[in-house]
Amino acid sequence: MTVAAKTIFDDVELLKRELVRCMKCGNCMSVCPIYSVEKKESSVARGKIALGEAVLSDDIKIDDETLVKLIFNCLVCKSCMLACPSGVRFDRIILGLRAAIAKKKGIPFVKKALFGLLKKPELFDKGMKAFAAMQGLFLIPEEQGKRAPRGFLKGVSPRFDEKFIIPELTKKSFRDRVKEKEEVPGAQATALFFTGCSVNYLYPEVGDDLIYVLKRNKVSVVTPKKQNCCGMPVMVHGDIETARELAQKNLEVFEKTGADYIITVCGSCGSALKHEYPIILEGTEYEEKAKKWAERVHDISTFLLKVIKFEPPKGNLNLKVTYHDSCHLKKSMKVFNEPRQILKTIPGLTLIEMKKPDACCGSGGSFHLTHADTALKIVKSKTEDIKGTKAEIVCTGCPACMMELFEGIKRFGGNCNVTHTVSLLAESYRSEQKS
Repeated sequence: MTVAAKTIFDDVELLKRELVRCMKCGNCMSVCPIYSVEKKESSVARGKIALGEAVLSDDIKIDDETLVKLIFNCLVCKSCMLACPSGVRFDRIILGLRAAIAKKKGIPFVKKALFGLLKKPELFDKGMKAFAAMQGLFLIPEEQGKRAPRGFLKGVSPRFDEKFIIPELTKKSFRDRVKEKEEVPGAQATALFFTGCSVNYLYPEVGDDLIYVLKRNKVSVVTPKKQNCCGMPVMVHGDIETARELAQKNLEVFEKTGADYIITVCGSCGSALKHEYPIILEGTEYEEKAKKWAERVHDISTFLLKVIKFEPPKGNLNLKVTYHDSCHLKKSMKVFNEPRQILKTIPGLTLIEMKKPDACCGSGGSFHLTHADTALKIVKSKTEDIKGTKAEIVCTGCPACMMELFEGIKRFGGNCNVTHTVSLLAESYRSEQKS
């Protein structure tokens, strides 16, 4: 693997450039979802920056167990960065500290094994299919397409109780059941669909809707079967080397497709491709490829409204809908107006805003499993906000948020269904076609 130049993820000393920019004003306290629950200085960005300064001054060792717990008590939702008057890149600080911890302590065995599988997509795919075939041993069918963990799994995470519900793993992955290339006569463009792991194994219907929407708008679609995980899950756990390897493999796949653009339906995947790849691959032979493709990455909503000629839907849905801003989609990719504009083009649909539509749902990848109590309090608050709208559907641009919101509604009450923004657009198109 190509050796990268020293970045903030490789050398803890480079963190100083970001740490010194913090003026200790405490604005981050007003927006941090964890601080809103725990009310501790160590929960918020300012407190973690102080810990980083203590590490650099050698007052605390990077592998101190208390420090490690505090550094990983962060959703990396980037809310603090929007509130920061000094423009501190706290995401760089927290991920840099995690990378330093991983370098010093190593990656825990279970994570290391899983991350190792991600580097071998064929093997990872076989493992997911095997688990899908055997999921009845671990998960109990709850309702259509949803399952709950069996009792013996309760010790794995405090979250695994009788109310925990997750989507059923599809027995045939999305990429296995779609054509690698869908040609459209007179196409405006050719788009590469970066599915991400969630669509491929948990929400294939979102992938179906995305391809339907693109074809309806005269866009040919390439869905490479050999694409890898975006690398964000390993990056937030400090394994920068695996993230680099996944990024390099993905770029090699992109280069062979002849696509004009990359389309995502997940804010985290989009953020990884657009913002993280150029940074973690700085100084490598892949740096220019990363920058080139980063410019071509779009969330489906921005692609439809800002890149191609969009065909407004005509099918009436007659629904009351509220929209949840995924953290990485809004705060990293800066996409928030476009999904709302898409929803407003759907005849009969009424968009009702929450009081805090961009408040984090508490998912944070695996955060909701490792910090169950905090995450549940965060999603409860989110659920109450959703219920206040009296909407029939809450939609979002992130599959992980879909999962968390669905469980929150089931736990804390409400009759709201959860879906992806692109699925509502596809439903309107299909309704129009039927009529």
